[in-house]
Amino acid sequence: MSGYDSTGSNLRHSLRVGALMVQMISELAERSVRHDLSKVEPPERDVFDEFTPKLATLTYGSDEYKACLAAMGPALDHHYASNRHHPEHFPDGVAGMTLVDLIEMLADWKAATERHDDGSLLRSLGIQRDRFGLSDQLVTILTNTAAHYGWLDDGDSS
Repeated sequence: MSGYDSTGSNLRHSLRVGALMVQMISELAERSVRHDLSKVEPPERDVFDEFTPKLATLTYGSDEYKACLAAMGPALDHHYASNRHHPEHFPDGVAGMTLVDLIEMLADWKAATERHDDGSLLRSLGIQRDRFGLSDQLVTILTNTAAHYGWLDDGDSS
């Protein structure tokens, strides 16, 4: 035995890790209360008022769904530019995002599936894999995270 007691060093390390994690927790807490607020103001509000009910009746990823998104035009472009939890916000897509962006993105995708009668987070993740060129590893991490929080339901087993 060396006579060295690592307790103090390990406790300082633990506190430092906690302080660094609080930075991310604080950003997540802030985002949780301002998520998608650009949708309730011009130039987005009128377009979302028109298209949100239409989108809810369509299957996510279908040709009809994609046509609705295209019809939203500049309002949807503004939304993506104003909200960094969307891969479209970044020139290099998901590769430009932070872990905090990814957490908000996954929560957004889960909540979006709940707006559809046939919504499935697993199916959505498959569509997003192709749409955004997500790696198998990232899709597995997102799926594991969703499962950990109980976000996958019976409809997600298909």
